[in-house]
Amino acid sequence: MSRSSAVRRAAVALAGAGLVAGAVPAAYAQDAAGAVGARAVPDAVRRVDRAALDAGLQAVVAPGGATAALGRVSENGRTLWKGAAGTGDLATGGPAAARDRFRIGSATKTFVATVVLQLVAEHRIGLDDPVETHLPGVVHNGAAISLRQLLNHTGGIYNYTSDPAFAYDDEASFRTWLSTDRWKSWSPAELVAVAGSHPAYFPPGQDWHYSNTDYILLGMLIEKTTGRTWQQEVERRIIRPLGLRETTMPENDPAVPGPHTHGYVSLPGGPVDVTLFNPSVAGASGAGISTTADLAAFVSALLGGRLLGPAELAEMKRTTGLGRGADYGLGLERTPTPCGTFWGHRGDSIGYSSIMLGDDTGTRQVVLSRNPYDSAGRPASEAAFTALVTAAACAGRTGP
Repeated sequence: MSRSSAVRRAAVALAGAGLVAGAVPAAYAQDAAGAVGARAVPDAVRRVDRAALDAGLQAVVAPGGATAALGRVSENGRTLWKGAAGTGDLATGGPAAARDRFRIGSATKTFVATVVLQLVAEHRIGLDDPVETHLPGVVHNGAAISLRQLLNHTGGIYNYTSDPAFAYDDEASFRTWLSTDRWKSWSPAELVAVAGSHPAYFPPGQDWHYSNTDYILLGMLIEKTTGRTWQQEVERRIIRPLGLRETTMPENDPAVPGPHTHGYVSLPGGPVDVTLFNPSVAGASGAGISTTADLAAFVSALLGGRLLGPAELAEMKRTTGLGRGADYGLGLERTPTPCGTFWGHRGDSIGYSSIMLGDDTGTRQVVLSRNPYDSAGRPASEAAFTALVTAAACAGRTGP
């Protein structure tokens, strides 16, 4: 691997670093072993080939394209399978564990979108309200861009993480990020200003372009509407009611609390640990931290109708039909599988890549995470990860 290719991969990772209610039933508070041991084992549990799914995780890390991989399949509140492969911490050699936390990147957007849609249900905002109505003077052409267009990335607003300020594309600049820039605090207004220094991609509603700026603005909207930060509202409306004890939405704290997999970048001198960085650079577009268990519980509650009413959930699933965003709704992506349609979101952060999915009914959930590493093994690792998504979605099932 050349020095330049290693730094380019690091730059790509950094550019995407923001970035893919009611009481919870008792079943969510216990693992499969406890739940299944106390009751008759359902057919779905018997049919799941856990060894095959374990092998799928091993295939993700085997080529060296990832240091660790985690996975979970849940159904009707039960864990059908959970697993881990690889090394969670290269410094100690400690193995990855299924309960480990990881940075969830853009899966944070689904939490934020859920809060926004709850505010819509409360008639405090409207999906088709202009941004200018709620955030006057913050966005150029804000009177022509709706809140819906922020949620589904059709407003045309420039993606701030594409700015050269976030392009650490040579070794010297990447070393600067490692030593100083990764500790920098960014305010939402500063990130929006970076985006505002660039022209729009297209007139509002005319195309689709993924933009982390959209969700920074939605975080600002939540605070303006409620008087509380987006983190506080996610905590109050989602994390606490669902009992997601391993999920956090940090503001400036660079740490990943509790047991967690470490993220790495492969440089000519060897692996560099990039787990710690100030998450304000991602904010409402991707600062979240969670586990496979918590994300499965969240997706189950969301798609099962326990966080949103039928009208709001239907809006969330209304996709754009435009360009590369044809399967993108309001903070939710449609993912077709051989076993039916799943909904969720991908999440990428430097050193981390994950996906959370759930079927239409909120019955089956799939959550996978990996820690991308060496470029030579990355294509095989990515192919194995994609194959594992399908295998996990269809595990123990005979059809849609």
